[in-house]
Amino acid sequence: MKNFSLLTILLLFVFSVNAQEVKFPPLDASPADIAYFPNKAVKFKKTDSPSAIIKVTYSRPSAKGRVIFGDLIKFGEVWRVGANESTEIKFYKPVTINGVAVPAGTYSLFAIPEKDKWTIIINKELDLWGGYAYDESKDLVKIVVPVKPISTPVESLSIAFTTQGAVTNLVIGWDKTMVEVPITIK
Repeated sequence: MKNFSLLTILLLFVFSVNAQEVKFPPLDASPADIAYFPNKAVKFKKTDSPSAIIKVTYSRPSAKGRVIFGDLIKFGEVWRVGANESTEIKFYKPVTINGVAVPAGTYSLFAIPEKDKWTIIINKELDLWGGYAYDESKDLVKIVVPVKPISTPVESLSIAFTTQGAVTNLVIGWDKTMVEVPITIK
């Protein structure tokens, strides 16, 4: 009986030594977020009938006292419109951007910021880290939009939607800068 108890304890020790604890990563400095159009397009309860038309999945870096545009985000360079993985935009219905028909589907969203204007890019390639593997040959839409200065700085990159008549505006704001991308839903 003594040998059996010793063997049992030894086996438990061996199994516990071999068991590996999962190491979960810490909270990301730029947490992921999602913006929907319409804003209440997700289903909260069984009786809701949401009808999402656009969904943007992005990471939200914070300014943390840094100069954002022209310094952290270089003017004239392709930027992923966020942090970490490239921002993705999903159209649940066909849309038109700058006269270009965009079929329903999921795309990457990039920008080339300048001091007074941004070039917004809808690109067909997905699952990229940042803008490092950006391939201009996969661009579907490029549109130049003016920069609108804002008086109250936005600490973390934010994306929202507004409407003006038949046009939906994808609004990107961070620090003291805002741009609006007009989208017509078919």
